[in-house]
Amino acid sequence: MNRFVFIAQMLLSVVLLASCNSEKKENAEQTGSVKAVAKTPASAKKTIVFFGNSLTAGYGLDDPSQAFAGLIQKRIDSLGLNYKVINAGVSGETTSGGNSRIDWLLKQPLDIFVLELGGNDGLRGIPVSETKKNLQAILDKVHAKYPDAKLVLAGMQIPPNMGQKYASEFKAVYAEIAKANNLTLIPFLLEGVGGESKLNLPDGIHPTEEGHKILAENVWLRIKDLL
Repeated sequence: MNRFVFIAQMLLSVVLLASCNSEKKENAEQTGSVKAVAKTPASAKKTIVFFGNSLTAGYGLDDPSQAFAGLIQKRIDSLGLNYKVINAGVSGETTSGGNSRIDWLLKQPLDIFVLELGGNDGLRGIPVSETKKNLQAILDKVHAKYPDAKLVLAGMQIPPNMGQKYASEFKAVYAEIAKANNLTLIPFLLEGVGGESKLNLPDGIHPTEEGHKILAENVWLRIKDLL
């Protein structure tokens, strides 16, 4: 009789142990789920890509994070907005180079795409029709890959060194593309900085840190409502 009582007690112990282990496992899974949920907001940050040339890259600055794209990130962080900025600026980039490079960049998801290219085309006297074609091609590729992404175009202007006709046509390209694509236009990225010696490096082309603060304001004015 004692033998049967012993066996019954052993079976009860096994059942209780299994039940306890099952409960621990369930609790662990629930805890893991809570941790996963807690991590979701940080990992789900939306992405803003600034795709441009030396202006975006922050050429000539001791700290590239002081370029306008980095300053936009600081503004976003200060407001607690759930966005991260990717600075995809390459010094010397032309619209043709950008059109070749964009495919690689589009391997990563993006939610807002800010296109800042064309200045080097203008300085080199590249036909305006070529610049327009390349800018449109870049925008088309972004839209095809991420149709819900919001598109922004940073307008540029150049001095009349290449002739007034060329400068006027160059300036008009950005408004034409913005209208045709129904996208957000920053009329002139260098507004308030271009031609101001104290806000530019000795080359007269690239903004100082103070100049980039103004560029950041020019950009923020146009993109804040997209966030």
